[in-house]
Amino acid sequence: MGHHQLDTLDEQILRLIAGNARIPFLEVARMCNVSGAAIHQRIQKLTNLGVLKGSEFVIDPERIGYETCAYIGLYLKDPESFDTVTKALEQIPEVVECHFTTGKYDMFIKIYARNNHHLLSIIHDKLQPLGLSRTETLISFHEAIKRQMPIGMEWDEE
Repeated sequence: MGHHQLDTLDEQILRLIAGNARIPFLEVARMCNVSGAAIHQRIQKLTNLGVLKGSEFVIDPERIGYETCAYIGLYLKDPESFDTVTKALEQIPEVVECHFTTGKYDMFIKIYARNNHHLLSIIHDKLQPLGLSRTETLISFHEAIKRQMPIGMEWDEE
């Protein structure tokens, strides 16, 4: 994976738009002391490099009736079935994240369910038929921290 060196203007732009993805480019330009065209070009460059992956509206799952957030560790019966299981998980709308992991799980997913009964039906009816030997479920009571990666953070190298 490529690491891209960012200059101070890139970092300033990223801080501003990470804080508010709907901030107008002209306001970013004013705050950065550059032209609107320069901001547009930098945003395009950062997008082309893959530093920016677009913008999106974030839906609050609880506000639309999905009150249960769960993280589920998946153990596959056949370790070679990662691709098949991933394709099947993509077809389950309640699955919002899927990770290949180290440690005791083969895969780790995040799902939203309307309630605990709905969560049980997802696990029993949608996940178990995918060729899993078993699952381990953690229910999240509350998301305490959610943020973007900090921009321009220097790491101490020992």
